[in-house]
Amino acid sequence: MPGRLEILALPGIPQVQAGDDLAELLVNAIRAAGLELQAGDILVLAQKIVSKAEGRTVRLAEVEAGAEARQLAADTGKDPRLVQLILDQSRDVVRLRKGTPGVIVVEHKRGWIHANAGIDQSNVNSGDPGQWALLLPEDPDASAAALREALQQRTGVRPGILINDSFGRAWRVGTCGIAIGSAGITTVEDLRGQPDMFGRTLEVTVVGRGDELAAAASLVMGQAGEGTPAVLIRGLAMEDSAATAADLIRPRQEDLFR
Repeated sequence: MPGRLEILALPGIPQVQAGDDLAELLVNAIRAAGLELQAGDILVLAQKIVSKAEGRTVRLAEVEAGAEARQLAADTGKDPRLVQLILDQSRDVVRLRKGTPGVIVVEHKRGWIHANAGIDQSNVNSGDPGQWALLLPEDPDASAAALREALQQRTGVRPGILINDSFGRAWRVGTCGIAIGSAGITTVEDLRGQPDMFGRTLEVTVVGRGDELAAAASLVMGQAGEGTPAVLIRGLAMEDSAATAADLIRPRQEDLFR
């Protein structure tokens, strides 16, 4: 366990557009901050810039809402076209809060349980606000792995990569950063079988390490107009884990609330 951990914002990253080279933008931001990428570093990226670079922006005018979407929109006060996107990105509607504003809690195609399939309309398109939506990356773990390799090609260093997003939590007020994509990082640390400080064997302790890193980075990124969508975390032990953020999703058979 490190005695000191640095969490450093990387300012100066421009507004990301579809097709932009995130590895190049990150290298430039790291150097502009007077830093050099080091072995053991972890780069945490806000989901939004990954989605934008991958062209996951959708114009609502191009979406046709079906009957289910129109009914859910009437129940929740949402745009039917936005609801159709939510359904398209989901396996199942888990919970519904009717009224205005309403909430549609879904199981995303990739297994996350969250509101509105993680679809965002804030800071998406300055020219026509409210008429665009941003979907989550198609495969955030694959996105993280590809970015890790691209950074190694440019710098000779293979940093850990984590993609975070803000999720609400069923039993807590407020959103919190969680890991939705990861490469090279131990995302789940299983401490079962290890002794505690008094020698008692731990029986149930499993740490969501990826989410802890995501939440720590979110404190520096901010949640509104700060414009710092990338953070460098330094001070953890060097590792090269094959784990992914998908490992953080609780298996359905262990879910006690559905």
